[in-house]
Amino acid sequence: MFEQRLRLVPEASGIDRMMAAETFADAIGLLARSFIASHVAAPRPSALFASQQRWLLSQAALTRHFRAARIGGPGVSRRVVGHLAVQHNIASRNTAYAFFDEILKYGLVLPAPEESRVGDVVPAPEAMSVLCLWYEVHLAALDCIDGGDRGSRFRSAPERLLPLLAPAIGDRLLASPEIRMPGPLYRIFAWTDAGGHLMDRLVAGIDRHASQLGGYLTDVRSISHLADFLALSRAHTSRKLTEAESIGGLGWNGRRGRSRIWISDGFYREYAMAQARKLIIFHEAFAEIEGQPSKREDEDCAVL
Repeated sequence: MFEQRLRLVPEASGIDRMMAAETFADAIGLLARSFIASHVAAPRPSALFASQQRWLLSQAALTRHFRAARIGGPGVSRRVVGHLAVQHNIASRNTAYAFFDEILKYGLVLPAPEESRVGDVVPAPEAMSVLCLWYEVHLAALDCIDGGDRGSRFRSAPERLLPLLAPAIGDRLLASPEIRMPGPLYRIFAWTDAGGHLMDRLVAGIDRHASQLGGYLTDVRSISHLADFLALSRAHTSRKLTEAESIGGLGWNGRRGRSRIWISDGFYREYAMAQARKLIIFHEAFAEIEGQPSKREDEDCAVL
């Protein structure tokens, strides 16, 4: 079974095995479509996962929030986010402060209860809903690969499992050099606003029934429609596509801008490998917390 194999092989081999699984492409499609659906349903909180820097800052802050909530220590504040950004080499302190000010302005975090320290914040309900869906879909993608039931188990008890999973996953994501620095094609998009969703849309639009030598045809034709869908400028979107095109990552199967976009095998593999690395981290973290009750559970609570 895939779960058993992962415990016996180093990470790189585990990634290769995962990517060779018969249903791996289905899992990648599930992730890409789910990320896009999240963007449509809740664009502002979903944007926290749509660029590498915002995503890493969010992971650092969430890891701190859930760990602090469990031990009753200091929570997340503007100063703490600045410290975490520098500590994990994610961004400058000023960039982190701007990120914090933005998420507070748009209500993605709210002032903590009165008994907390002045300045501490907690995730808003809308952000928590998107966060739960983000965890659930990764677990469901793992289940798609190995036939497990992690997704349904998480969905049945998110209030118990999320505080356990978030720090275990966040620590691993922040510590992984491969997660922090993906391949060159992936980086073209990942470090720009909504760039992650741009990649998600291309992968979600892959037409598995259409052949394209050395790559995959997508259902994306119009740069303007793609930009509008992601709330990006046409110039910015076109510039990113041109950068990827210049190193062979994508192209058009006819007239540029008036035919279907294709993405190369290399681009797809970078995207798929980035997702596989995340999925292995989710697998390891879920296995680690299995059977660990939260502090507020009594002995009658069911064990994973």
